[in-house]
Amino acid sequence: MVLENNLSLVKKVNRLLNWGHWFSFFNILLALAVTSAYWLAEPSPASVLGWLYLLLNWIGHTAFLCFMFFILTIFPVSLVFPYQRHVRGLAAILATTALVVLIFDAYVYASLGYHIGSASIDQATELLRQQIVTNLRNFVLIVLAVGSLLLAVELTLSNYCWKKVERLKQSGIATPLFALFISSFMLSHLLHIYADANLKYDVTKQDNVLPLSYPATAKTFLARYQLVDLNQRALVQLDKLSLPNQFVHQALECHADQAGASTLLLVTRDFSEQLKNTVASKGLRPLEQHFAPRAVNEALLNLLYGKFMIDNQTEQQLLAEPGWLAQLSPANISISRSADTEVASLPWLQAGQAGQFAIVFDDIPEQRWEEYQQYSNIVLMNIIGSHNQFNLAPVQVWSNWAALRRLQPHQVTQHLDWLPTLLAQAGCSAHASWLGDNLLKPRSLPKLNISGQEIISFKKDKMVILRADGSYGVWSAGTLLPLNDKLDLPMLIDALKRIETPGH
Repeated sequence: MVLENNLSLVKKVNRLLNWGHWFSFFNILLALAVTSAYWLAEPSPASVLGWLYLLLNWIGHTAFLCFMFFILTIFPVSLVFPYQRHVRGLAAILATTALVVLIFDAYVYASLGYHIGSASIDQATELLRQQIVTNLRNFVLIVLAVGSLLLAVELTLSNYCWKKVERLKQSGIATPLFALFISSFMLSHLLHIYADANLKYDVTKQDNVLPLSYPATAKTFLARYQLVDLNQRALVQLDKLSLPNQFVHQALECHADQAGASTLLLVTRDFSEQLKNTVASKGLRPLEQHFAPRAVNEALLNLLYGKFMIDNQTEQQLLAEPGWLAQLSPANISISRSADTEVASLPWLQAGQAGQFAIVFDDIPEQRWEEYQQYSNIVLMNIIGSHNQFNLAPVQVWSNWAALRRLQPHQVTQHLDWLPTLLAQAGCSAHASWLGDNLLKPRSLPKLNISGQEIISFKKDKMVILRADGSYGVWSAGTLLPLNDKLDLPMLIDALKRIETPGH
């Protein structure tokens, strides 16, 4: 009797395991349909090797995820609790939950460019909140409909596999399917090893496309966004990015009735003690955490043109006045210098009368302070940063502009922000995107700057620098002390959206 009971139990467990294998196979097919969304959110590979790796990785890794899900959930339940109806029902619920999570992760990846994880939980939660707030009814209906449909499909598959398990075993397709999944998984890893060793970025940029695959690294990030040509090791390829046309050929729209109080951006080379005492007595106070390039030409390119320094043609670009300036009346918005101040590489810049909204270069502003006091809002700043360790370094900024003083604590600003802020103050706007922020209405994206072979991003107090060779560093923007943090790839991906999406 004991032997018969043991044999009966063994048969139950054996049939449950056979059922579980086929149930997992059909779930692999469902998961392949879902994981195809990850590849649709990415640019297509440019080579045959890239396409081969995509196909092998898609099949092999998806099958691996489903098999591991079976091993960690359904398999132990089948052994501990071998009651087929309960196991089949629980398996259908677990599989439905897993697919819903996978669908949500695919949606997050398509929307934000990264997976759900500890580093991106805030962004994923905010994305979910936006969907709930903007269209709660449709959101609930879609979730219920998808969840119910998936549960119905899973229950049907579970019942079908249980009834047809013997016929499925005799069909002879188990061995070739197993060989396909195993060979795809192994070949994809061998192909990745080859690509990693031979710098085939069309393969390695796919590392983090599927969930729980290769961890995203600095080099993966650079390859994925075509910021580094790995065949030439560390050559910056920013010309491949769709950098916005920063008002060179696009008309500005200015409305006098939308203009704010007169505003002056006063740029100087140095802050003497006399200058500090003068501006302090006139009601100006320091603005913390403003960053600017250490090179004069790069600082001018950021400040006056709203552009990154992405090549060695900076001096040539500075020979011509900014395209946006020619569209405006000098009496409204102007760029000028004081009579005794020279600005390198700006032959078009002349001494003259400043407009209602102005950028003025003056190395001795305290001597003409009475003239500058006609402006309601004054921002006085250094032209270049002064810290030798960083290409983008802190500079002194003093201001009496009340709106800027209301910026949230630890809000980093940079030279790229001043031009869109000044134009917005003057009532001017355009459809193109500035790389910096209008500080009166800043975007929620992390700050971005690209200097030579470095990508620099700020989020609150955190400064991340990613170099073209794949090395990186994380610092406190306020203290410039190194932080023991990992590379925040979601932060960098969000920062690069300043290039890919129009501003507001």
